[in-house]
Amino acid sequence: MPHKKAPPQPAAAPTTVSGRWLMIAVSLASVGAGVCAWGALCLLFWQGSWQLLYHPTSTVTRTPASASLTFDPVGFATTDAGEPLLKGWWIPAAPDARFTRYTVLYLHGQNGNLGDTVDALASLHAVGVNVLAFDYRGYGQSQFVHPSETRWREDTESAVQYLTGTRHLAANAIILDGNDLGANLALEVGAQHPELAGIVLQDPLDSPANAIFNDPRAHMVPAHLLVSDRFDAASPAAALRLPSLWFLQSAQPGKGAPPGDPEAFKSLTAPKMLVWLDPASNAMKNMQDALSRWLDDLHPQTRNLVR
Repeated sequence: MPHKKAPPQPAAAPTTVSGRWLMIAVSLASVGAGVCAWGALCLLFWQGSWQLLYHPTSTVTRTPASASLTFDPVGFATTDAGEPLLKGWWIPAAPDARFTRYTVLYLHGQNGNLGDTVDALASLHAVGVNVLAFDYRGYGQSQFVHPSETRWREDTESAVQYLTGTRHLAANAIILDGNDLGANLALEVGAQHPELAGIVLQDPLDSPANAIFNDPRAHMVPAHLLVSDRFDAASPAAALRLPSLWFLQSAQPGKGAPPGDPEAFKSLTAPKMLVWLDPASNAMKNMQDALSRWLDDLHPQTRNLVR
């Protein structure tokens, strides 16, 4: 007998999705996308925020020779392969110079590189001291990496070790000299090395990290958690045990009296000297004269500190 065809089955009803669950799914997807975008923004800020504070250049356009100074290019902090991470200049004092017993370790600021410091180094040399100046990693001919507060401290520690370990200089014959952000760095390193002779600070920055935190992009991310660089001057100044000489710019002509002494200077308990430089006068000559007077008085203070 022929088989009877089975009657057609009714079509299954299409699956429907609750509008409520659809709204939840869309909301979760939107939140997830927002979180991912914000996370990417945080990552980009973390990776690039250093450029708001540090402005290095790689091409060194001047050397001490342009100021008629005798110098030796040096490299130190070598890798296992013998490659120096840090490059700099050793500028010896003249044999008959007044302060040949001292060596100034010069710490430049956040902009440019060593080539921009030649005039400042020549001024120091004219006082009669030996000078070691170097570029931090990320600057000039030193290793190319992103600068940071931690790396700056490590690089300065390497420079101190180079002077004491390679050049065999006594620690109490070494003076730190920092300019701009380099002055904040000098305070940090000087607070950790009471055995050094002293420290010279040229225009330290009050709140250098504000260059990062005041940027409009910093308001979109947890910048204070993403960025660790602070270069705070107050804490290391309070801990400093070295004699210090401070150079600060007085008010511009016609703009009133100089501001009050900075809080970091007030917190010092070690011997200290503050010189306000008038931009209308010969600031370089005034700096040299003040530095010479300070060096004349430094030796007995230093001897007492390291006894």
